[in-house]
Amino acid sequence: QVQLVESGGGLVQAGGSLRLSCAASGAIFSVNTMGWYRQAPGKQRELVAGITSGGSTNYADSVKGRFTISRDNVWGAVYLQMNSLKPGDTAVYYCNSVTYRRETYWGKGTLVTVSS
Repeated sequence: QVQLVESGGGLVQAGGSLRLSCAASGAIFSVNTMGWYRQAPGKQRELVAGITSGGSTNYADSVKGRFTISRDNVWGAVYLQMNSLKPGDTAVYYCNSVTYRRETYWGKGTLVTVSS
């Protein structure tokens, strides 16, 4: 089992920055990929960014060039640096991990609100 706890959300003005953190505990040695998803009111949850244990990354087109995902394999943490935030980035952001056995775990989410 892997437990995930997000932090770093909050209220920010458009154009501002936030850094989200996700701390993993439990069987962190079993984690392959980690990522960030978000869900805006009335919309489906969508992938924002992902990173493999080897450091390969992928991003949603809407955040490319503005968001950066990084990972600390020793401590089992994943981060999301969000710059040039837009009101459309407002959502609950969820940390996700997938193990080598393809088990999926989710955090409870952290709210990011971007005001115009």
